[in-house]
Amino acid sequence: MNQSKPIPPLNQIPDYLQTVADYETQAEKHLPDQIWQYLIGGSMDELSVQDNLNQFQKIQLIPRVLNDVTKGSTEIEILGQIFPQPIFVAPIGHQQQFHPDAEAATALAAEVLGSNMVLSTFTNTDMRALKKENPYKWFQLYWQGNRENSLTLIQIAEQHHYKAIVVTVDAPHTGIRDRERRIFFELATQSKLPHHNIQQPIINKTEHPLFNGLMKLAPTWEDIAWLVKNTELPVILKGILHPLDARKAVELGVKGLIISNHGGRVLDTSISPLTALQNIKAVVPEDFPLLLDGGIRRGTDVFKALAMGASAVLIGRPAMYGLAVAGALGVAHVLKILKEEFEITMALMGTATVAEINSEYISHK
Repeated sequence: MNQSKPIPPLNQIPDYLQTVADYETQAEKHLPDQIWQYLIGGSMDELSVQDNLNQFQKIQLIPRVLNDVTKGSTEIEILGQIFPQPIFVAPIGHQQQFHPDAEAATALAAEVLGSNMVLSTFTNTDMRALKKENPYKWFQLYWQGNRENSLTLIQIAEQHHYKAIVVTVDAPHTGIRDRERRIFFELATQSKLPHHNIQQPIINKTEHPLFNGLMKLAPTWEDIAWLVKNTELPVILKGILHPLDARKAVELGVKGLIISNHGGRVLDTSISPLTALQNIKAVVPEDFPLLLDGGIRRGTDVFKALAMGASAVLIGRPAMYGLAVAGALGVAHVLKILKEEFEITMALMGTATVAEINSEYISHK
């Protein structure tokens, strides 16, 4: 997709698409069943997938009234960078499955809506193809099995003006996805993965295929420390759930964390990001950026996450629902829906700025 091509007017969206849930319903109709099952599924019994959503229902809002919100703004600052809104697009690989324009469409929509996009290593679109001048883009790195190959990707990201490196650390091995195995799901082999350079290690008969195989390629804390010292970009870790890991990341010079359980797609029954956020917030410096990934479906969810201490939130599946339904236009509309819901929530809660949102505005059931 040519990113200079404007997105069609949002008034071309059908009236029956008013919420993220509406897009979810329509996306199923636009995708082959195998792709749909891949998109919505998780690991094992998919309890974490559901728990990520349920945790938001356990929080109630406590609005303040009669406050002056006439100068309201959703603007935030993270690592010295100003963002118009705190709703980012999570790194999602293989987007060509959902729409032919793939990540190029998602990036265009995010740019138009002022939403930061995190581009996955498993992108079907070369990172060099996204507009250099777009200030709202980070690059997500899956460790490439060694430092040399990983650094090559980081240097390309630096040269093409990505503003941060997000290292995913919670998925050295794919989750046990029963749903996918039952339908014999396989990713399309014809899809290009321009930045995927991981070579499977050769093991002998006496070695364990997992622990001496794929896990041999996984990064360690020593690799993260090395990475921090070998890039000028801020390093953010994605997939942190334990407070001790959060504390160690801070000590090594990591500049931010994305609290995530990978959308429930890796380790089932892992703690929900919203719960982990509370634990981690207590052990990191007050102004340390913590982003929440998982379970966001409404503008009220965004408000609750920020009230719990998140600096921003990321959406994954909702963006792909929009992409599947209407390409860049669909992603833009999903982001617009969530942004407007969040703005109205802020106004009704009596908060004019994101900085005013705190735990005094929420109650736990």
